[in-house]
Amino acid sequence: MDTPLNTVAVIGLGTMGTGIAEVLTRAGREVIGIDISEQAADRAVAALEASTARAVRRERISESEREDALARFRTFTDLRAAADADLVIEVAPETYEIKQQIFRELDGIVRADTILATGTNALSVTRLAAESAHPERVLGLHFFNPAPAMKLVEIVSSVLTAPAAVATVTELACALGKEPVAVGDRPGFVADGLLFGYLNQAAAMYEAKYASREDIDAAMRLGCGLPMGPLALLDLIGVDTARTVLDAMYAESRDRLHAPAPILKQLSEAGLTGRKSGRGFYTYAASGSDEVVRDAATPLEGTRQARGREVRAVGVAGSGTMASGIAEVFAKAGYDVVLAARSEEKAAAAKSRVAKSLSRSVDKGRMTAEAAAKTLDRITPSGTYDSFADVDLALEAVAEDLEIKQQLFATLDKVCKPGAVLATTTSSLPVVACARATSRPGDVIGLHFFNPAPAMKLVEVVRTVLTEDDVHATAREVCASIKKHPVDCGDRAGFIVNALLFPYLNNAIKMVQEHYASLDDIDAAMKLGGGYPMGPFELLDVVGLDVSLAIETVLHREFREPGLAPAPLLEHLVAAGCLGRKTGRGFREYARR
Repeated sequence: MDTPLNTVAVIGLGTMGTGIAEVLTRAGREVIGIDISEQAADRAVAALEASTARAVRRERISESEREDALARFRTFTDLRAAADADLVIEVAPETYEIKQQIFRELDGIVRADTILATGTNALSVTRLAAESAHPERVLGLHFFNPAPAMKLVEIVSSVLTAPAAVATVTELACALGKEPVAVGDRPGFVADGLLFGYLNQAAAMYEAKYASREDIDAAMRLGCGLPMGPLALLDLIGVDTARTVLDAMYAESRDRLHAPAPILKQLSEAGLTGRKSGRGFYTYAASGSDEVVRDAATPLEGTRQARGREVRAVGVAGSGTMASGIAEVFAKAGYDVVLAARSEEKAAAAKSRVAKSLSRSVDKGRMTAEAAAKTLDRITPSGTYDSFADVDLALEAVAEDLEIKQQLFATLDKVCKPGAVLATTTSSLPVVACARATSRPGDVIGLHFFNPAPAMKLVEVVRTVLTEDDVHATAREVCASIKKHPVDCGDRAGFIVNALLFPYLNNAIKMVQEHYASLDDIDAAMKLGGGYPMGPFELLDVVGLDVSLAIETVLHREFREPGLAPAPLLEHLVAAGCLGRKTGRGFREYARR
């Protein structure tokens, strides 16, 4: 196993196998491509020719480097072509039967020191290794699609794998310019283990008709900075592939959150597997196309029946970061804003925070000093909620405490004029409980802005069973006027974003708690393999562990799923006062300011 891995056989020349072959050839390795289908082998050669030609046009490689890379790639239809390989990577279909047969046959073909790697992301590496005469040389080597672009490679050890094999393959991954992460053998490993649970919950959310596919995808892109929404990503991965991975995860964990949502089975068995079939959660222009086309579920623009109420003046209740950010958003859009707090001093401090934010925008050239001054002039600070008497929209952004919010809504009910819309920015509390604190629950709606409000485009529009149609229409029209993207959802814990985000964060904590992977490896896996702007532990420390625990607790209380119970490690850190960046220590330690 000390032999340099200069010759590599890749078994299975589909999209992933071809991508791995390209990575290896461009890194100077001799690659033996093997597939039982001559057509697949020909497609792999054509794909490599096309991709390297693009690389030349983009001046990433020279023409001579391209010719050398192509010369290093040879294709065969017989496994015996792997006889001289130093490393074999199988990327065959995700079934034990096919993969086990390949490993059994390879035992009689390759040298005793040849390392055998499986590219599975759903099956047990240990079970596959057990079929080999030399299980110590078998490991998992999980590339991510598209292999040439994605930096992450998960190197998976079974209890039988020799450390020397892991070290040799890790060295190869580094030489290929990849970021290797060492993980143990369990379905999904790190990245897919966290990703597919999240995707499954998004599918279940859509199946329950809680929100439209467009709103679910927009919420996660705009609210979390993800490159794709979960339903679009399921279509890209393949609905059938997702179902296979989730089946394997559920078989091991018995966590109902991993049990494939029934819609995944329905779509798979109907052949609606995503982009590759031309239809999945969305409909595409053709099989293999990424162009989404209108279908029966596509919302029609401009068909809303109700018209909204007129909104000219807005009241924002609160003095924290969210209140000042929302006041800034409305003032920039031309609204007259009353920014009210429990005292004149707190209201003035909140307006001062807006002034600093506007000043930064001027310094960065995003707005003129004159526009900033006009924006600030539209904000009137007040130490009493009586100043909301003439506003058309009263929006609270006070502490995330139901009793405090209910008291405030009772006050707004008394001071706001008839017909004024009353909105809460809560991220986890029931909107209807705020509505019932008033004598006009039909006028109450949730408008969940994201922090920082001036920068984040998403607003979750949360309608209760009592919200009037014209109030809902008003909320959407106001969002459009302040250049925000509204997504509709019902009044249940977490709404869209937090209901999908926080179980994912909780599962990441459980991985660390179970000593499956390190903080750094998990964060790297999700940034490099999932395209997340921050790893889960970076994000938890920014959000605050106490806030995260509160949201997890609300989700668990509402849905009663055992898998949503807050991870004990999170509870212990909060109890110890380790709340993240704001205290200088959370999952990591930070320099005190």
